[in-house]
Amino acid sequence: MTAIGEPTVTPLRPLDQFELDYAGLRRRTKTMWLVASLIFLAAFTFSAWLGDFFKVTQFTLQDGSREWRWILPAGLPRLGEFIEKTFPVLRWESLGADLAEWFWRWRVWANLLIETILIAFMATALGVFGGFMLSFPAARNLAPNKWVLWISRRYLEIARTVPELVWALIFVFCFSVGPMAGVLAIGLHATGALGKLYSEVNENIDMRPLEGVKAAGGTWFDQIRYGAVPQVMPNIISYTLLRFEINVRASTIIGYVGAGGLGQEFREALSLQEYTDLSALFIIIFVTVMVIDYGSEKLRHRVIGMEKGPAA
Repeated sequence: MTAIGEPTVTPLRPLDQFELDYAGLRRRTKTMWLVASLIFLAAFTFSAWLGDFFKVTQFTLQDGSREWRWILPAGLPRLGEFIEKTFPVLRWESLGADLAEWFWRWRVWANLLIETILIAFMATALGVFGGFMLSFPAARNLAPNKWVLWISRRYLEIARTVPELVWALIFVFCFSVGPMAGVLAIGLHATGALGKLYSEVNENIDMRPLEGVKAAGGTWFDQIRYGAVPQVMPNIISYTLLRFEINVRASTIIGYVGAGGLGQEFREALSLQEYTDLSALFIIIFVTVMVIDYGSEKLRHRVIGMEKGPAA
């Protein structure tokens, strides 16, 4: 009973209670997004300051005088100047001769391009083998025990944490200059990267087929072979083709330290200030990657069943 003089509390209707709760949820969500945006803005500003985006420095003008300017707007025109230097002189009346002069080292570049692709192919093969073998013990739901899981994950982390260029320097020191250093450098880094991707795919599989194999008396290897591998193969192929494309680009970079491929031509062109050679090499790499990407996409779609055959 309600005492005399006390106000009577009328319970809210379910719809009114829902609207009240929803309004409170929206207020909390807006507050959370505001706080997160302020934190992101502060972190972005601090990172930009550390990266010298707000730096003011002296620049030499065309008349020889020097002025203090903000580095970002003062340096961007130099990027356009550099790109302009890489453009060759092409005239319609002598287009063939101009193109021949632009790609004057095409025989050397073609041989180095083949070497670059072979480095990427062999490195990808090593990376796929190592990453595939280690991805199963590195998956939380498939590792035989916690020590195998810990060791596998730490090895993959070390392999992918060290950049390809650093691995290339180490292997050049060990095996001298040449394609072998490039293959080992990219292959080791690809092992770490692919092993991480493969293990994440393994952690999302359906465990019921593995339990069925185990119930039938299968070993851990039998569970992986017959329960896990058929589920992950489409993603494995997709990641492998993507990594091959990445490795083609990486094999052009490690040539800077003598690990073979077109990278040595980039280094030589930069050191001799042969800017038109840089654009020719860029076009070669761009067309190569574009062809590989197109072929990889077609192959990936055919493997995973996205492309339908001709109608019967």
